[in-house]
Amino acid sequence: MPTTPEDVVLSPSAALTQAQRLIEAGQPFHAHEVLEGVWKSAPDNERELWRGLAQLAVGLTHGARGNPTGASRLLLRAAERVARYADRAPHGIPAADLASWATELARHIERHGLEQIPASALTPRLHS
Repeated sequence: MPTTPEDVVLSPSAALTQAQRLIEAGQPFHAHEVLEGVWKSAPDNERELWRGLAQLAVGLTHGARGNPTGASRLLLRAAERVARYADRAPHGIPAADLASWATELARHIERHGLEQIPASALTPRLHS
């Protein structure tokens, strides 16, 4: 499947909707590209949030590709970045919930690997 062209920059709302759709379709790498586009164009006060969301999608990509170490590391980095916005996340992003979700998933992967993780556990809600 073609990826998102690098010169396409979506609004935050459109990017969240598109990234959610891609994650639900089992295409977290494509979701990463959408989120990365917003990260690179975001205002300074939002940039780390979008970077964290992009890393979350990369963590899911590593998991889908069978790399538990990469998955847990990226999910923990994502959780750290996203958690900084728990009190003030813009665009309806449930930052506290996403940070908790990523941390719990990373810890599960560290303890049990990638087996026995239901698909529903690999689908975060990026916006309310």
